[in-house]
Amino acid sequence: MSRVGKKPIAIPKGVEVKIEGNLVKVKGPKGNLERQMHHTMKLIMEGDEIRVERPGNLGFHRSLHGTTRMMISNMITGVSDGYMKELEIHGIGFRAELQDGKLVLNVSQSHPVIYEAPKGITVELPEVGRGVDVRIRVSGADKQAVGQSAAEIRGIDPPEPYKGKGIRYVGEYVRRKAGKTGAAQA
Repeated sequence: MSRVGKKPIAIPKGVEVKIEGNLVKVKGPKGNLERQMHHTMKLIMEGDEIRVERPGNLGFHRSLHGTTRMMISNMITGVSDGYMKELEIHGIGFRAELQDGKLVLNVSQSHPVIYEAPKGITVELPEVGRGVDVRIRVSGADKQAVGQSAAEIRGIDPPEPYKGKGIRYVGEYVRRKAGKTGAAQA
């Protein structure tokens, strides 16, 4: 039995969950989410708890058991607390600004790159301290969409290993390489 899958999911106050077959709808202060779960998983709602049961002991069912439970748990956490990822831009002259709800990045390309966040995702530029040029905050209720949006922004100009310039997650370690070591031998 999956250790993750057998734990019940507690529903906090202010969050409303509806299970219609294998369609899970979650409504809370941060938004609404719905997701279709795999048809073999059995979803049971008892009071303020949700349990996920699997039909058998096949490897496929065991792998879906914990995954299904965590997807529902992430939906509940997302609509009650929300998810957030922060990125930082390192590099001289690298800038970011918000124009009409779109993120405009001036990084290592010859032209500004415009990133439009998907529905339900908020992109902000909070104030930053010394050592970091720009910080970008990506937030929303859907954990997968927040992570995907942050990865897409990072993918515009990932950090390079020689000078460390680029867009990286806050706290991400970028392994630095040594450059060329000397003049050419004659």
